[in-house]
Amino acid sequence: MKPLNSSEEVLNDWFSACPGALIAFSGGVDSSLVAWLAHRFLGRDRMLAVISASASLKLSELEAGKSFCWEHGIPLKVIRTAELLNPDYFSNPANRCYFCKTTLYEELATLRLAYPGYWILNGTNRDDLGDYRPGLNAAKEYAVRSPLEECGLDKDGVRRLAQGYGLVCWDKPASPCLSSRIPYGERVTEAKLRRIELAEEWLSAQGFSQCRVRHMGETARIEVPASELVALPPLSEIESFMIGIGFQGVEVDGEGFVSGKLNRALV
Repeated sequence: MKPLNSSEEVLNDWFSACPGALIAFSGGVDSSLVAWLAHRFLGRDRMLAVISASASLKLSELEAGKSFCWEHGIPLKVIRTAELLNPDYFSNPANRCYFCKTTLYEELATLRLAYPGYWILNGTNRDDLGDYRPGLNAAKEYAVRSPLEECGLDKDGVRRLAQGYGLVCWDKPASPCLSSRIPYGERVTEAKLRRIELAEEWLSAQGFSQCRVRHMGETARIEVPASELVALPPLSEIESFMIGIGFQGVEVDGEGFVSGKLNRALV
């Protein structure tokens, strides 16, 4: 095994104090790296990655997460959280993520009864602290630990480390939960989430690896990087598909893709 670099040494020291880990795993690069590190430093008998087959997680992300764990021999448990049954979540307030994470961490806290002493870990990195993330409050309430953030890793550092380990997800685009495509105050339903998922899968199949479909009332607002707007299919073709899956109209956002754009309504 190659010698540890400075970041790895800090992480090694961090995990040396960890008695065991339950990882809130989503399949994204951050939580994938945490699961991989826990497997490396703790061994498979002292860690478990836990992913929720939530309605707000793309099925493709769920399958990618399963494949990642299988490829690296990481123990994985699939659970099903029920945040859509909570009116504090499905009414879609500005702190919706708090209720989502509370539901997840409640499940992990219950699961921890079978793993006494284990820490619950998430994939929060240092850059996340400067963003609007109500779910961080839920993490504090459940004493969730964040090895990447606590060891000073920002998003670039996470990607560099994941690339150095040869993890195929190192450059994976960020993929927040599907509910983030629905404006605050508009109800989150499973039908809307599946519609968004189908729409984004279709755009991905057209070659747009980074895209968002915002569910604006009954209209699909298409976001792709500004430099790729000219490559979009004809509007008539887009409308044909989007209306076919249940939208009533389509508009293309001329500004292009901007992560977290719906948070502007909070200012």
